[in-house]
Amino acid sequence: MAKKKAIVKQVEGITFVGRTDTRHWIVMDGPEQFHGSDSAIRPKELILVSLGGCTGSDVASILEKKRVRLDGFEIHITAEETDEHPKVYSSIHIEYVFYGDNISVKAVERAIELSQTKYCGVSAMLQKAVTLTHSYRIESSKTME
Repeated sequence: MAKKKAIVKQVEGITFVGRTDTRHWIVMDGPEQFHGSDSAIRPKELILVSLGGCTGSDVASILEKKRVRLDGFEIHITAEETDEHPKVYSSIHIEYVFYGDNISVKAVERAIELSQTKYCGVSAMLQKAVTLTHSYRIESSKTME
């Protein structure tokens, strides 16, 4: 079993920087009313970005191996948060949006399935604590934002 490490250092107030074994730094912050400077992503928001990055990498890689040509690819993630402290995500929905023409529905569905059931470690962890759902859309390249 591999060990992973991270270090998180306070910059000022509730502004922190963190670094993992890959040695890349990331800044986290909070709103001014809680002594932050409102200058960076919130720590809990990183969970949603991590989920999108993890499953998106899987899906893009699988589709590339299947020679599915995409003109664009986005992952839209929405989460419901509880009202009571500790405020946690109670449900998360992932919407995969593929842009291009003649994109195989079968290949897209299989890539998403493999990511959600086999490859994405972030999905696997979150599924133990939160309702995780997904959907997808295939749009013409002409509708890309």
